[in-house]
Parts: sequence; structure tokens; C-alpha cells
Amino acid sequence: MDNRDIHVLKYFSSFVSVSRGKVINITEPTLASCPLAEYLYSDFQSIAGNDKEAVKGAIKNTIESKIKDYGFFTDDRKFSFEDVSIPYGASEMISFALRKKAVDAAVIVCEGAGTVLTDKANMVQGIGARMNSLLLTSPIKGIIRNLQASGCCIVVKNALIDQVRGVEEAIKKGYKTIVVTVCGHSAEDLEAIRSLEKRYGVSIVCLAVCTTGIDRDKINMIRNYSDLVWSCASFDIRRMIGPMAILQLSRQIPVFVLTKKGIDFVLAYTREEGIIKNLNIQRQYLVSNEPVGQLVHPGGFKAYIVKSDLPVNSRKEPVFQDKSECVAL
Repeated sequence: MDNRDIHVLKYFSSFVSVSRGKVINITEPTLASCPLAEYLYSDFQSIAGNDKEAVKGAIKNTIESKIKDYGFFTDDRKFSFEDVSIPYGASEMISFALRKKAVDAAVIVCEGAGTVLTDKANMVQGIGARMNSLLLTSPIKGIIRNLQASGCCIVVKNALIDQVRGVEEAIKKGYKTIVVTVCGHSAEDLEAIRSLEKRYGVSIVCLAVCTTGIDRDKINMIRNYSDLVWSCASFDIRRMIGPMAILQLSRQIPVFVLTKKGIDFVLAYTREEGIIKNLNIQRQYLVSNEPVGQLVHPGGFKAYIVKSDLPVNSRKEPVFQDKSECVAL
């Protein structure tokens, strides 16, 4: 098992397998287009219609460009992503929260290492920037060595992804306010994490990320136990969770904030903390680039916050190969 080199992630609705620094398999995509992918990667901008082979080619090029440029899935992995890559990205928001002492530590996931515990804001961004939904990974010695040298704790030696054990380790090390990312495919971990919060009297901010393609049972778990939810390309997330949110960040790929604890977490991401702090949590609000409402600067970007019934859709949203999956609300 020490010699294995296999990593599985989900990107653009496909499961992608990587080994020895190469993409070795891509499953059939169900998405036809995604505004975030088109914003970040030019390969997705020129795909016409339901051309699955073109989509698979763009996926392969995107992942392999990350391997080539940043050393993803190799001993040469770079961890120098300190700028905001995605306006409402989870790693960006966690990094701000750590810098402003809104949380003490983060439990996140890194390829080649599995579950990682860190209190270093720059390492959260270095690990998470441009990383996609990682479902399975195996040990990469260079990555583990570099993370440990930077003060990160590798929770499980065999690079297992286990966010519950990561939170347990954070509690054991004495952290009192912890943020954890949980992939939508592992939504059942959220309940176990909440039980740890009650048992040990700590505060845990639960971020549900990478939710494309998950079923409604997992969405219900997310609705019951998370503080922030990234909707990705899930229209069920929009339908089932949007109406109960306090705050929606972005129109195209909404991030829903469900709790007062989630609002407090978002405070650290904005310059105008007073505006967010004084929100009436009995109402609903939208943050978007549409120039209506009060000016705010999440992550340094210009945006506006306004009272609004949620969810709020965009004209430019993810589109599935089968368009019946993306019926408007």
C-alpha cells in the first residue's frame, strides 16, 4: 500500500483519477457548462452544445495544467497561493478567519496527505486554492514533508480523508474554535462533528463543500448540521437550502449561510464587519455584484448587500447535459 499512487477527485461533474502525475480516467460528465470553470479556465469557454468529449478534454487539460504549473499530486507541490483565487472560495474565507482570529484552527483536505489540521492562514490557501473535490488520495512523501515543515498536522498516516478524526485531533490539541470542510459526499460526518462540539464544549464552524451530484438525503444532513453551504452545480441545494438561508453570497454559484455562527464566520471576510454583524437573522440577504444596496468588500472584491427573498438565481448558471436537471426555481 505504501507504493500506491492513486487520487480521485470530482471536477465538472466527472470523477477524475490521477496517478504518477497523469490523468488516467475521466467518467462521463453530466454538466455541459459552468460559469466558474469558464471564469477560471479558458478551455471551457469554447465548448459548444453537449459535446462530452470536448468537456472531458477540458477537464483533462485543466487538471494536468495544475499538475504541470503547481505540482499538484506530486512531490513538487507548491503551497504559495496567498492571493484570493475565487471570490467566495472556502479556503479564501478560512484564511481570512484565521488571520483575524475568528477561528483558531482549520481541518481541511490535501492531496497526498488526506486530512490536515493547521492554524496557518497561508497554508490553508496554499492547500485549497484551485483544489477540487478530493474524494480519495494516497501518501505523497514530498507533500507530507512540506506540510509538516510548515507546521501542519497530518491527521492519519496513510493519507485517509477523515474529517471527524481531524476535528478530534484539533480538540485534543486544545483548539476551542475550529472550522472544518466536509465534502457533500460525506455529509453524514456533519452529525458526528456536531456531537463532538456538544461533548467537548468547543465551537465548530461546518462548511459543506463540493455538493454537485449528491442525493437529497445528504442534502438534508447538510441542511440540519452545516453553517455554510457551497451550492456548486446542485440545483437541489438551491431549492432545498436556499429558502432557509440568512445570507446568499453570489448569484451564479451561491454560497448559503444558514446560522448565526456562519454569519460570524463571514464577518472576517469583509471590510465592513459592522454591516454583516448587524444583520437581522430573521430576514434574508443577498451579496452580489449587482449595484443595489450597501457596498461591501468580501475578500477585497466590490459587492453589494441587499434584503432579498432567497434563493436568487442568475441568468448564467451551471447547465447540465440533460437540461431537465436545471429547471429554474
